[in-house]
Amino acid sequence: MAGAEIDVVIPVYRPGIGLRQLLERLESQTVRPSRILLVNTERQFFDEGCIAGYSNVEVIHIRKSEFDHGGTRHMAAAQLKGEFLLFLTQDAQPENDRLIEELYRAFASELVCAAYARQLPAQDCGVIERYIRGFNYGEESRIQTAADLPKLGIKTFFCSDVCAMYRRSAYEELGGFVRHTIFNEDMIFAGKLIQNGRAVAYCAQARVIHSHNYSGVQQLRRNFDLGVSQAEHPEIFACVRSENEGVRMVKQTAVYLIKNNKAYLLPKLVWQSGCKLVGYRLGKNFRRLPAWLIRRCTMNRDYWR
Repeated sequence: MAGAEIDVVIPVYRPGIGLRQLLERLESQTVRPSRILLVNTERQFFDEGCIAGYSNVEVIHIRKSEFDHGGTRHMAAAQLKGEFLLFLTQDAQPENDRLIEELYRAFASELVCAAYARQLPAQDCGVIERYIRGFNYGEESRIQTAADLPKLGIKTFFCSDVCAMYRRSAYEELGGFVRHTIFNEDMIFAGKLIQNGRAVAYCAQARVIHSHNYSGVQQLRRNFDLGVSQAEHPEIFACVRSENEGVRMVKQTAVYLIKNNKAYLLPKLVWQSGCKLVGYRLGKNFRRLPAWLIRRCTMNRDYWR
């Protein structure tokens, strides 16, 4: 594995100072990327000053109508030659200079074909979301294989392109990301890996700072899209249920709030959890819904054009 080329793909839209910070942190890694490819949506919103001084950073410009969570990333991957592909989002910041090194380390096992990072909450992250970050991204690393399905359920397929690295040979062998998807291209591909006898590594020592403070309505829309992605890919998700893991998360979050004298946040937890469940159930049954309701529920309206 020594000396392997690692290329980075970052989809960007209206990038600000955070992108410059991300590039600086990538360049300061103990294992530096060979090439960094930015796929920018809408040229007029891109400041070329963001990449000034970086000889290994390239930009491809696309129109908003062309963006697709899976297809755009796959197009970018096809432009690169590295043995490993690291996908990041523009709002994820490496927590230290060993992010790439820790992800790369997971591939010492030939069975591992994808590895994803732990996501830590940002300073402005709310109490509930801060706890949920810890629930979804714990302190213990693990290797996920098909043998874990009875124990982990849906989490066996978990992977996040907020920060995830893939072995190119396996990525290409299995056809890469689905070309047209509303969301969830990472878990769909991770499911393919698991179903084909490969493994996905969760690397708790590879850490990025990334969180959102979504409102209840935003949670509904995000989980609507999640439900749609699962409904459109029964070949991956039909064998596992998401609701059980969600119920466990809500129960543990409620206990945490009570034990830490934050019971006043329970109504907010109930509201947001209800929004997530309603959105997810609607998304799973989107084929029964009228077009106007789908457009009201989705976060990604361009997908339905």
